[in-house]
Amino acid sequence: MDKKEILERCRAEDVHFLRLVFTDIDGIIKNVEVPESQFEKALNGEIMFDGSSIEGFTRIEESDMLLKPDLDTFCIYPWQSPHGKVARLMCDIYNPDETPFAGCPRQALKRVAAKAAERGYRMMAGVEAEFFLFHRDPDGRPNHQTHDVGAYFDLTPMDLGEEARRDMVTVLEQMGFEIEAAHHEVAPGQHEIDFRYAEALKTADNVVDFKFVVKKVAKDHGLHATFMPKPLFGVNGSGMHTHQSLFDFAGNNVFYDPKAPYQLSAVARGYIAGILDHVRAFCAVTNPLVNSYKRLVPGYEAPVNVAWSEKNRSPLVRVPARRGLGTRCEVRVPDPSCNPYLALAVMLAAGLDGVERGLDCGEPVNRNIFEMSEREKRRLKIKQLPANLAEALDNLERDRVIREALGEHIFENFLRNKREEWKQYISVVHQWERDQYLEQF
Repeated sequence: MDKKEILERCRAEDVHFLRLVFTDIDGIIKNVEVPESQFEKALNGEIMFDGSSIEGFTRIEESDMLLKPDLDTFCIYPWQSPHGKVARLMCDIYNPDETPFAGCPRQALKRVAAKAAERGYRMMAGVEAEFFLFHRDPDGRPNHQTHDVGAYFDLTPMDLGEEARRDMVTVLEQMGFEIEAAHHEVAPGQHEIDFRYAEALKTADNVVDFKFVVKKVAKDHGLHATFMPKPLFGVNGSGMHTHQSLFDFAGNNVFYDPKAPYQLSAVARGYIAGILDHVRAFCAVTNPLVNSYKRLVPGYEAPVNVAWSEKNRSPLVRVPARRGLGTRCEVRVPDPSCNPYLALAVMLAAGLDGVERGLDCGEPVNRNIFEMSEREKRRLKIKQLPANLAEALDNLERDRVIREALGEHIFENFLRNKREEWKQYISVVHQWERDQYLEQF
């Protein structure tokens, strides 16, 4: 749609407010909302905001930033507010002199996608973002009480989130999503809604919309939705398994080679090798919270082993059975707390590096790694993911490819923010420590 078509549709559908949506470096969704009188100005990319108020953006003495909307992302929210309908546009962030802002996560993904395009590739990606639904207390604050005791694929009456999940699916479909499946996950109160894959930028935009819709609909049902990776001890955490492949501009999946072993092309094998080579660094971006590493522990189906498989789900990368256009690798490490733009950017950069260097992923590990001894893992050269955020940040700091994918501004601010988060975490005395040591020592 062009500007004229968007303005005409806004008038025809009684749209009175327009949200200009973006994310900060941490992936927190932000927006500037303008009234009808400012629609034309907004579509021209002339709306400014105070970037110094956004963590990791700009300093107070250089705070003005421009929001440049991507007109292809125009969408009208399917609910009616008392003040008329609300539409939204995804935005890139620019400096006042009209140059791209180096700290814009959406443009970081665009830069890596452009690098792939120079080599004739388009990244296609699809995500499986899991989340938990919790009750709220009488004051509206979320608590740790799940709304059900359901398990994987359970039905009502065990799955009490079914109605909320159906409403989420309905809203997403009205916004143009193609929903492929929705179901209860393994843990009590845990859910998953899967939507169709798309090019990387579209998928990242979809994740932003998805997280907003899930939280809004949950609140409408008196529930709280969280994408925190591990909100409960003793049960599975929430992942964001990311399926990815490379296509050429003629629409062919370049991961597929019917004559190659496992029908995986040299490009696919190099891409998987790149993922495995850089994952100990990029997991700081795909798993960016202190809490992320409480999901990445043995015993809860989360991947902790740096290996690939074509069959089982214990390695970090799995190649699903489908071939032809559906040939892809599933990277199982990311969790839904990540910034989707940065997560896709670093995974694409890692995969491309493997292709460019001619790496090979070797033979798949089709046995259950969870049941292997440490000695056997060492024999097969299966490394482990970082045990905590600090270790992941150390690896990130040393990885030139991932640093380049983020860009210096995002890299430096992300690293500083996360180092501070870790510093705060290790300085707090937690209840586990009191329970463990207070009486004994």
